Amino acid sequence: MAGRRGVWVKGLTKDDKAAITATCERFIAEVLIPRFLPEIRPTEYNYPIAITGKWRGDKFSFIQRYRSGFADNAGEEFDSAFARLDHVSGDRFDLMWHRHTGQWFCFQEGVPLAEALRLMETESLLQPN
Repeated sequence: MAGRRGVWVKGLTKDDKAAITATCERFIAEVLIPRFLPEIRPTEYNYPIAITGKWRGDKFSFIQRYRSGFADNAGEEFDSAFARLDHVSGDRFDLMWHRHTGQWFCFQEGVPLAEALRLMETESLLQPN
């Protein structure tokens, strides 16, 4: 019976995370916000008010923040992630997309950060709603 072998991968350092965060925040500010949220348009339903990023361990999530316009909970806010970078090793990430069911699916495995951001710019599955 063949056993499975795991591969140990060195985690990201604080400096690594800071550099990745800076690149992703620049991408959010220069690409995502101008394209998908050039202005905030309040509605009587849930409407987007911001696009941000956040680390959870070695995973960087791209998040769209919404505000409720419904009368019974007007002004309440919540986050909805739409894409995620899972660190694999070095400058390689698995690029994940978030399905409406709450599950994460791998869109592309082991891509460099620059390629992952380019894919997010061009592939609708990886973009905010």
